[in-house]
Amino acid sequence: MTFIDSHCHLSFPELAHDLPGVLKRMNDNQVGGALNVCTTLAEFPAVLGVAEQHTHIVCSVGVHPDYQDIEEPTIDRLLTLADHPKVVAIGETGLDYFRLQEPLEWQRDRFRTHIRAARRCGKPLIIHTRSSSADTIRIMKDEGAAEAGGVMHCFTESLAVAEAAMELGFYISFSGIVTFKNARELQDVARAVPLDRLLIETDSPYLAPVPYRGRTNEPSFVPKVAEKIAELKSITPTQVAEASTGNFFRLFNVLRDEAHSQQEVASAQ
Repeated sequence: MTFIDSHCHLSFPELAHDLPGVLKRMNDNQVGGALNVCTTLAEFPAVLGVAEQHTHIVCSVGVHPDYQDIEEPTIDRLLTLADHPKVVAIGETGLDYFRLQEPLEWQRDRFRTHIRAARRCGKPLIIHTRSSSADTIRIMKDEGAAEAGGVMHCFTESLAVAEAAMELGFYISFSGIVTFKNARELQDVARAVPLDRLLIETDSPYLAPVPYRGRTNEPSFVPKVAEKIAELKSITPTQVAEASTGNFFRLFNVLRDEAHSQQEVASAQ
């Protein structure tokens, strides 16, 4: 049984300072690979560097919707950086209206840029949406995001939003939030999302699942997400692991022999 963390931030300081330990604990907990997600263009060299050094880590390139006053991505810039075998996705991108006030057309334009880049390079999108689901789905449709495909990461929206995304060919990824006691509506969504459209993630170093709430999150905790989904669906964690791992490889076009090597992880101690 092998789990894959489909979304984490290994280059953030909370994890980067102890990367060998993080990788060892992944190995100890049957987490066979992870997608190291980029949030700014300035961060990308570090994100790619981790992926280049470890066969079971892949990465993305993109600019998070929550960040202002940073280098703005262009389609050409994203395409240039995505032209690397370890870069398997464009993002994270999307919309986030939780903290920011209108006018936010700059954020919507940034999202459109990522979708257009993903369509041109043929790599899937990692989409973040918070307090913005109607505009997120609208822009996905307007820009032909279905052509690229991708994942709605750290999903916290309604079943109707999940269904709209799945109609566009997108996967739904659940994080440690699904383990929280007050996440009953999200747990209902997890019950309803078919196994063949489901991914699991940590979004570490944030959102540690039960029973690790209050601690720095890390990829070794992703089996707890799988265990909760298994409980909700009345199936086994092995079934969740097999389905979500297979979905990850299909979506991101990653070969299974590029995934976890126990020898490599052991040598990283």
